[in-house]
Order: sequence, then C-alpha cells, then structure tokens
Amino acid sequence: MQRTTDMPDSITTTLTYLVKHDAKPYVHTEALTGASEPRYFAEQEERDVTIYNGRPLVDSLSLDKQGFELHRRDTVVDDLYDDTSVESVYYAEVEALIKELTGASRVVIFDHTRRTDAEQRGVRGPASRVHNDYTERSGLERVRDVLGSEQADALAAMPVAQINLWRPISGPVKRSPLALLDASTLDPDDLLATDLIYPDRTGEIYHLAYNPRQRWYYFPDMRRDEALLIKGYDSRHDGRARFTPHTAFQDPHTPPGAPPRESIEVRTLAFFG
Repeated sequence: MQRTTDMPDSITTTLTYLVKHDAKPYVHTEALTGASEPRYFAEQEERDVTIYNGRPLVDSLSLDKQGFELHRRDTVVDDLYDDTSVESVYYAEVEALIKELTGASRVVIFDHTRRTDAEQRGVRGPASRVHNDYTERSGLERVRDVLGSEQADALAAMPVAQINLWRPISGPVKRSPLALLDASTLDPDDLLATDLIYPDRTGEIYHLAYNPRQRWYYFPDMRRDEALLIKGYDSRHDGRARFTPHTAFQDPHTPPGAPPRESIEVRTLAFFG
C-alpha cells in the first residue's frame, strides 16, 4: 500500500456541505419520493478543499484518532454481488477482521450496501454530500434496533462502536473515490443533525458544515484486496474519535473512460470489554 510515483500528494476538488441554520434540515428519501435521488430541504454549498493522499500515512492511522484505517486484506469471495456468499462467507471474514484489528470482544453485522456510480438498477449511487451515518441519538437507537431492547440493556455497560468495512468490488477505483475527514480535526459544532424521512419512520444522520480547519484524506487507486475501516459512532466520551464524516468526490485526475466505481460496505456493531 505504499505511495507510487504517479499518485499526487494532494488534490483540490469540490465537496458539498450543508449551511448552518436554526431550522433542522431534513431529507425525503428515495423510498418516500420514488425518485432516483433523495430530496433535500436544507441549504447546500460547495467548497473547494484539499484532499491529501493518505497512503504515506497508512501505518500511523487509527480508528480512535483519525476515525479510519486502511489494511491490505483480501477476501475469498469471488462474487461480492452474490448475497448468499456475502452473508455466509464474507460476513465471517469481516467479523474476524474487525475483532483482530480493534480488539472487540463481540462484533454484530447488521447489513451491507453496494454502491456504484454507473446507472445500475437496484444498486445505490455513491453518497455525494459530506455526512456521517449516525448521530449521538441514532447511534444508540441502532444498537437497540439490531439487538432488541432486552439484549441492548444487558450490554449497556459495554462500550460500543459502529464500524463500516468498505471495499471495492473491482478496482483500482478511479471514479468517485471516498474522502474521509480526519476526526481529530472535526469541530462537533459543525455536525448538523438531519432527519431522514422514510415512508414508515424517521432516521437521523449528521451532515457537515464547512470549516477551514478540517483536513481530508483519500486513498487513490483502492483495490479489491484492501479493506477500509470507518468509525461511524462510538459510545465512549474519552477523547477518541466518535464520528467520521465522509463523502464520494470527483477526482480531477480521473482518466477519460475510467470504469464505474463499485463498492460494498458492511455495517457492524463492535462491543468492547
């Protein structure tokens, strides 16, 4: 995973943020509108930012400081579009890997999502606004939703982190790569809780307001044998990273005719103690 000579030290591109207002932003999801994209009820703005190549720093990155880590770990699953193989084989790989890398005593996998920037029916597109999958409120709610109230209460004394494992389905990734905010540069006041309105429920995620102190990273040319861990929530309030905003972005170095990005992310709850 060392940096190669044709990878820039950094790039400048545009990211999409939300603007702070007194009113809480909300989103009508695709499931509610029937459209191909969610409908936003919030003021958005685009900002030019520098995104640094994280490969030279890969050995020093930490889930508890930056909020993300990259590891060279392949999968034995040939077809990551095959749900049966993903759930029967890949899930076990993900569980074992997260236990190994984080020291978690228990890992619960609750779903997976595939994304592509090709127009492919039934596959979600890359998220194009800076966001974090969970908030202070919805992180705890997810634990109860996944485990049920009785089991969640039994594990309430154990620290828990929501961790995604993100992997290219094919690679190297040339289009719509993932930008990750160094969580140590995150000002919590810039996290904007946003309602996600579904036909039968309302969820909550964080969007992000721009701050010039934010520092962004990406891993150019990610390959299928690389696993990216991203922390979406941590119940501990002890100075470690708790949220890791991220987004897909347009890389100005993407060559013409580059193949679509295809990725799979597995979402987990990791318990410690």
